[in-house]
Amino acid sequence: MLDQRARLLLKTLVERYVAEGQPVGSRALSRISGLDLSPATIRNVMADLEEMGFVASPHTSAGRVPTPRGYRLFVDTLLTVQPLESAAQEILQDRMQVAEPQRAIQTAAQLLSNLSHFAGIVLAPRRAMAFRQVEFLRLSERRILMIVVAPDGDVQNRILLTRHPYTQGELVEAANALNQHFAGMSFERARARLQSDLLQLREEILALMNTAVEVGADAVEEAEPVVISGERKLLEVEDLAGNMEKLRALFDLFEHKTRLAGLLDESTRSQGVKIYIGGESELVPLDEMSLVAAPYEANGKVVGTLGVIGPTRMAYERVIPIVDITAKLLSGALSRD
Repeated sequence: MLDQRARLLLKTLVERYVAEGQPVGSRALSRISGLDLSPATIRNVMADLEEMGFVASPHTSAGRVPTPRGYRLFVDTLLTVQPLESAAQEILQDRMQVAEPQRAIQTAAQLLSNLSHFAGIVLAPRRAMAFRQVEFLRLSERRILMIVVAPDGDVQNRILLTRHPYTQGELVEAANALNQHFAGMSFERARARLQSDLLQLREEILALMNTAVEVGADAVEEAEPVVISGERKLLEVEDLAGNMEKLRALFDLFEHKTRLAGLLDESTRSQGVKIYIGGESELVPLDEMSLVAAPYEANGKVVGTLGVIGPTRMAYERVIPIVDITAKLLSGALSRD
């Protein structure tokens, strides 16, 4: 689509704009591009690039800035990825030596944020939510606390509202029945088994058990397995700081983690690092924001996605290896025996 001269000028413009954040004029491009071209010739090339939608002219300046389409061409065909500096690599390798899976995921999100200076995000593996043990604690006549212990020792609590006023003895009876017949199963499987198995239990106890597995299964469906770190750093991004409407839209995306998880799930089907620029994807519904993402694995199977959300004007050549290396290290941490 573009000749070599236009590609080099676009590459130079993007790199200069990312570094300085100011529109780039023809005289500056003439000086720094290394091409023996007059400012007038460069202006003609810039006019062609603008007509094709790769650059735009802010009203307040004679210089030009890259558009999302210009960034897309840049990252797809013009970008030269830089090796991550050794100090950053050492930090990643040292901090990702974590045995506990949930802590490894939290650490990955924090490192992505700290090294990129933007928001780090991890879509955690979806869990079947099997339970090792269930306990019931009577809070009031018809309010019960359900305590669920997962096979890995993780503990979650849910409030049950019941029609029958259960005694603590009845709660113990129901918990014992659940643990005896269904421990080790997912709530979804326990719900199906409970409906088909004819357990010799009193009607009230069966009703409580049904309520418990229904709530447990619903909790899995409503889970928001998205870990975000450093979103407040985006408040310091010059391109966003003065636009409260855009900041509200971005933080609304962060708050609605269920929607964000569904959108990020798209990235698990890609190989290697993938870049979503501006409004070209629902993953980042703002022209001024981009997502650099990569899938990660556990024992050879893709189980989630991680990445960096930041301004479209970011140093992609540095963020890409941060995301790539973190994905590989998290895969290693989750694949250990």
